[in-house]
Amino acid sequence: MRWWLYRLAAAAAFLAAALALRSPAPLRFASGGRFKVALFADLHYGENAWTDWGPAQDAASDHVMATVLDADKPDFVVYLGDLVTANNVPIPNATLYWDRAISHSRRRGVPWSTVFGNHDDMPFEWPPEWFSPAGIPPVHCLSAAAMQTSGCSFRGTPRIELMKTELNRDGADGLSRSSVGPQELWPGVSNYVLQVLSHEKQQDPALLMYFLDSGGGSYPEVISSAQVRWFGNQSQSLNPDGRIPELIFWHIPSTAYVKVAPKSKTEICKPCVGSLNEEDVAPQEAEWGMMDALAKRSSVKV
Repeated sequence: MRWWLYRLAAAAAFLAAALALRSPAPLRFASGGRFKVALFADLHYGENAWTDWGPAQDAASDHVMATVLDADKPDFVVYLGDLVTANNVPIPNATLYWDRAISHSRRRGVPWSTVFGNHDDMPFEWPPEWFSPAGIPPVHCLSAAAMQTSGCSFRGTPRIELMKTELNRDGADGLSRSSVGPQELWPGVSNYVLQVLSHEKQQDPALLMYFLDSGGGSYPEVISSAQVRWFGNQSQSLNPDGRIPELIFWHIPSTAYVKVAPKSKTEICKPCVGSLNEEDVAPQEAEWGMMDALAKRSSVKV
């Protein structure tokens, strides 16, 4: 077994032990059938951190999330990948930016879950313009005392370290409902399922939320056939008759989205905002059966 498999196995064992110690209150629908979920994706904290634009974008993300959380008061938050642009992060540990992204939910006591995107554990990419006559701009890393290391680092932060840091801080009190998935699904990490219980029938799940790691960054952008089998086994075990509604979350779009998504420059009108009219879909590298599996389950809600 390669050294990194030993490292992953040890980290998984540690996290499993930590998770076993926590017993947070179950997620549950409120009276009247409410369970409101807020979703934040592609926050990209740390992007172009050496420019004025990058920190300004991070501050804007802080403002938007705070505004949404205070106005909508969700019962749960899903962070759907690319919380950080790790390939732009020169500090030794991208967990600082990761923690900033989820801090708004923490301060309000709103539980959340995270799923990885293709930028979250990318190694640092040296900008070509740094080698122009202008040279490398000032890159400010935290002090050695704060980081317990010296200088800047350009190594990237592995998925397992990001998840370990999140769960160490917020797993015990139940705010983070994220989890490390089965070891046989590695190098994917964020593969797990959460149950939301009924308000009327206290022990009955009324919603199942599945989270899948769609890769990227440190390994190919794909939902593997092993993940498809895992989903099939979990859904059959937890919801054999399809009675319970199911929601599925992952970051990188399936290749099927290329066929149905609007093309860039189509001028889709409000209320859609953002880069929808500027970028085409960047799908996974291959389709190994996940969309077929979902199409066969009427309980999956889209």
